[in-house]
Amino acid sequence: MSFKWKDRYSLGIPTIDSQHKKLFEIGNRAYELAILNDGHDHYDEIMVIVDELLDYTEYHFEYEEALMKKYGYEHLIHQHKEHNFYIDKIKNISEENVDADQQKAILDILDFLSQWISSHILISDRKYADYFKEKGLL
Repeated sequence: MSFKWKDRYSLGIPTIDSQHKKLFEIGNRAYELAILNDGHDHYDEIMVIVDELLDYTEYHFEYEEALMKKYGYEHLIHQHKEHNFYIDKIKNISEENVDADQQKAILDILDFLSQWISSHILISDRKYADYFKEKGLL
């Protein structure tokens, strides 16, 4: 499964949508590595994706939480807990596991991103976007 942006992923908040699209780009790079199946060592490329994913995730979640705090979103604590869950999942992708089984590691990354999109962006993030719209904040 490749990562293609669709209108249903849009929250109607241009900055957040742009950030989410960046996550799709990272997902596409991971997907391209997963389908190579060329027998070559892709450890460095996978670790670049893991590092970029962690850096960008932390940046994105900080941005979202600052926006939620600014507008008094009532479920900020729940979002923060979900965000920490995703950050911890990325941090738990160890160099040793990637080195031991690169194909499994990249498939785990793809699964992680797929679940993030289907459960967090489409459900949790949609809630705060709807809240902002209902309040006329954005």
